[in-house]
Amino acid sequence: MNPPHPAANALTTYIDGQELAPQSKLPPERRLCEELHISRGELRKALSLLEAEGKIWRHVGRGTFVGTRPLDKMDEIAALSTHTNPSEVMSARLLLEPGLARLAAIHASSANIERMRLCSKRKNTAVDWHTYERWDWGFHQAIAEATRNKLLLTLFNALNTVREATEWGRLRKSRLTDAHRQRSSRQHLAIIDAIVARDKEQAEIAMRDHLKSVHKALLGSDYETDDVVAIDDIRASGRAGTAENNDR
Repeated sequence: MNPPHPAANALTTYIDGQELAPQSKLPPERRLCEELHISRGELRKALSLLEAEGKIWRHVGRGTFVGTRPLDKMDEIAALSTHTNPSEVMSARLLLEPGLARLAAIHASSANIERMRLCSKRKNTAVDWHTYERWDWGFHQAIAEATRNKLLLTLFNALNTVREATEWGRLRKSRLTDAHRQRSSRQHLAIIDAIVARDKEQAEIAMRDHLKSVHKALLGSDYETDDVVAIDDIRASGRAGTAENNDR
């Protein structure tokens, strides 16, 4: 484990304090140095550390941004949207994100959890659709980042790229009601509570229940759970087999 770095800690505190949404641009280095009272060398070291942790990304000539670097060849990934639909996107999310929540319950740091809480809070107070959507996805991205698994985070970001390129946004905007917002808020808190408690089973269940609820609210039908049930049956069978072997 790397030793604590004061400048990196100060920069992290600054980012969290500004309540910056994912992909927000940070101020120029000179301003950051002035606000954090650190040298240019200390700032660049801090930026390198946070970039290695996936908390920020940098682009020469454009600046530094909050969150993970967008995928290369994004146009090719976005092109998949012409061959899919919102129902398939939700099916993919239901197979991927409950597992991410499970891993987050094991690996999430206090900073990861605070980020989840911030995103949930800002989503609940959003006054327009664009802001609501941005912080809602920020919540799910915070969970993906908490897994500490770069491959899974890349898959999550690829799925988000496809999601954003479909006719999804208008569908969500037209179907979102106050009741749905309140239910979603409660479900987000239940996911956070399970992650805080390090209850991986409940975190996985809470995320799956949340996404099933989203599926029904947006698409007007229950999610066909055959694939998910099959996965659960395999896990249950594996646990039963292990217990049986232990009894022998």
